[in-house]
Amino acid sequence: MKAHSFFLLMITSLLLMAGCGKPNDPETIVVPESDYKVVRKLPTPGYAQDLVLDDSKLYISQGEGGLLIVDVADPVNPEIISQLTEDVRGYSTKICLKDSLVYLAAGSFGVTVINVKDVLNPVVTVSNLNMKPAKNLHVTGNYLYTAVSEQGIKIAELSYPEQPDIRGALSTSGYATGLTTSADTSRLFVACGEMGLSILDIADFQDGYPETVPSGWCDTPGYAEDVVLDETQSLAFVASGTAGLQIIDYADTSNVHITGSIVTGGYAKELLYSDHKVYMTAEKSGLIVIDVTDPSNPVIIGTVDTEFALGIAMDSSYIYIADEVEGVIVVSKP
Repeated sequence: MKAHSFFLLMITSLLLMAGCGKPNDPETIVVPESDYKVVRKLPTPGYAQDLVLDDSKLYISQGEGGLLIVDVADPVNPEIISQLTEDVRGYSTKICLKDSLVYLAAGSFGVTVINVKDVLNPVVTVSNLNMKPAKNLHVTGNYLYTAVSEQGIKIAELSYPEQPDIRGALSTSGYATGLTTSADTSRLFVACGEMGLSILDIADFQDGYPETVPSGWCDTPGYAEDVVLDETQSLAFVASGTAGLQIIDYADTSNVHITGSIVTGGYAKELLYSDHKVYMTAEKSGLIVIDVTDPSNPVIIGTVDTEFALGIAMDSSYIYIADEVEGVIVVSKP
């Protein structure tokens, strides 16, 4: 009888222990009622992957659906202006814009360049540019940086922006998936998948043929997908897949380290940073807004449920989400 009672006690204890999660486990996080409200959803012809906002127009990469241009002069009533699929090869994922040129990352089909000066009639100027497999893009100054997975970073010069001139390359640890540069362009920050965050010194740029000079590295949990900076505090914010948001202090590049983190649920995909807030898409967990005023103690202050949030853009009043299932979602800020 005593043995039977002891067995029941042990089973009960194990069940109780199994039900206890870490304080920051997704199922235990308490999220306040959100002041971020959906004001409009615009279905898109293709699968919306990413978007960029410029002069009240959204430029949207939409997988096999190529490029979509949407007028958001009235954000509550967005209107489709045009769609371009001709000569847009592959599956267009990430997007960036410089002046009147759109650059699309399309994996093994490299980079597509599109002239959008006439938004009613955008025209492809380069298809299948040999920067492959193109995972993400970043334009700064007169250069296009492309994250090309296990091959690191490729660089193209843009004196003739409709016909980028491919220059040098940089090696990275892991699979390069997201990237940004410091304001003075002397450092390149790369989200490197399972290898975390790499920082490269590119001060000696040599017209697009820099030597690979590692400046710092930080292993992170999860899979590093995207990175944005707060240079005033020497902080890098990394979207780390199932590991949520990782906040990294790089003030001392010999001791780059995680100073704060928060597991948010979903899969952390893309980031924006503004005024001590990180705006993050998290696929099935939608949009998550995180207050990072105290980098060691980030706090979720808002959420918006969506089907599969991937890309994000923003102005002073609205947030625009590229959702693979729902299209473009317009969210008002509080």
